Amino acid sequence: MDLFDYMRETAKETEAPLASRLRPRTLDEVVGQQHIIGKDKLLYRAIQADKLGSLIFYGPPGTGKTTLAKVIANTTSAEFKQINATVAGKKDMEEVVKEAKDALGMYGRKTILFVDEIHRFNKGQQDYLLPFVEDGTLILIGATTENPFFEVNGALLSRSRIFELKPLEKEDIKKLLKRAVTDEERGMGAYRAEIGEDALEFLADTANGDARAALNAIELGILTTERSRDGLIHIDLAAAQECIQKRVVRYDKSGDSHYDTISAFIKSMRGSDPDAAVYYLARMLYAGEDIKFISRRIMICAAEDVGNADPQALTVAVSAAQAVERVGMPEAQIILSQAVTYVACAPKSNAACLAVSEAMRAVEETRTMPVPVHLQDKHYKGAEKLGHGKGYLYAHDYPNHYVKQQYLPDGLTDSHFYRPTENGYEKQIKRHLEFLKEYIDEK
Repeated sequence: MDLFDYMRETAKETEAPLASRLRPRTLDEVVGQQHIIGKDKLLYRAIQADKLGSLIFYGPPGTGKTTLAKVIANTTSAEFKQINATVAGKKDMEEVVKEAKDALGMYGRKTILFVDEIHRFNKGQQDYLLPFVEDGTLILIGATTENPFFEVNGALLSRSRIFELKPLEKEDIKKLLKRAVTDEERGMGAYRAEIGEDALEFLADTANGDARAALNAIELGILTTERSRDGLIHIDLAAAQECIQKRVVRYDKSGDSHYDTISAFIKSMRGSDPDAAVYYLARMLYAGEDIKFISRRIMICAAEDVGNADPQALTVAVSAAQAVERVGMPEAQIILSQAVTYVACAPKSNAACLAVSEAMRAVEETRTMPVPVHLQDKHYKGAEKLGHGKGYLYAHDYPNHYVKQQYLPDGLTDSHFYRPTENGYEKQIKRHLEFLKEYIDEK
């Protein structure tokens, strides 16, 4: 590199966005993703030993896919080439392959090719890389925000290890923000700024696991906030709100507002008010509440407050919980809205909830009587000699697949725990049970 190249690179680094300048250079500087780069993990050991095979990094924006590729570039002794699939064509790949062959043939050095947004490559472009990955000319590192099992050729997948990156934890984001404010070499330390704890919490929450979004916000805040009389730039909650263009919602995840909102959310579903329920859903989503937590509350409400008045409500709630984990935000809000409005509009019954509560009370307060002999298991050796199962009436051998016999233990035979209501499908359940009782009485 000559003097002019050095000056260009230095200027480029100085003028780069904060998120780019703060990008870790070594594994020890990386924040988060310890499930794949912890010191006892395979990827950490492979990078340190410079023994990498082809890799695909998969995860949401701002989770460190390009960062890990850059760390590998700084660590490896191999040649490192980078292309972006959104703009690169076959000519760019041909040039990389030619240089890789030269490096391997003349110097015995391998070449790592980092393809950002690899899912943007069509099948033909991905197929072009395959033989060079297979014969060791290239070590491929692909980065994608899309599920690689859908977007990357099976042949490339079979020759690569897939590592899924997760959204950064709130504490990870806070650590990065503090580093950004104080680092004088690559961060904003020279600006003499301070960030308040409430602003730090707000930005870390609002970033929703995206390090780039958080760093862009703090950079904008420091560059646009006037210096105070004490000579410092103070990033308070108002400044944080302004620089990320999101209004603060009073919602402390460990305080009263959290519990008040979730309480109102559940009571609105129970009270069959879909408008209020979806409003509180929106309030929680806006404040960054964990979508898995919201899903759990919907499932509980579907069982506790809807129950058998509409058995489909629990199916909808469980399906929604699975779907939001696979889809993620922002689309997950649509799935949650569907589940919330369904549960809110469904006919209500807490009979199943009351049934198990009463049964638990009976278990706690009464002596544990043996299971009636005719219901006991008779399938093990010696059970027949003990009389287990003797006298059991198989319901399917009788009209309407029902026969009256004792199921509850002695002392509880007159107990009733489940009392179906007249609401929704539970009305049919009640009529069916009444029919069976009348049918036996007539006999």
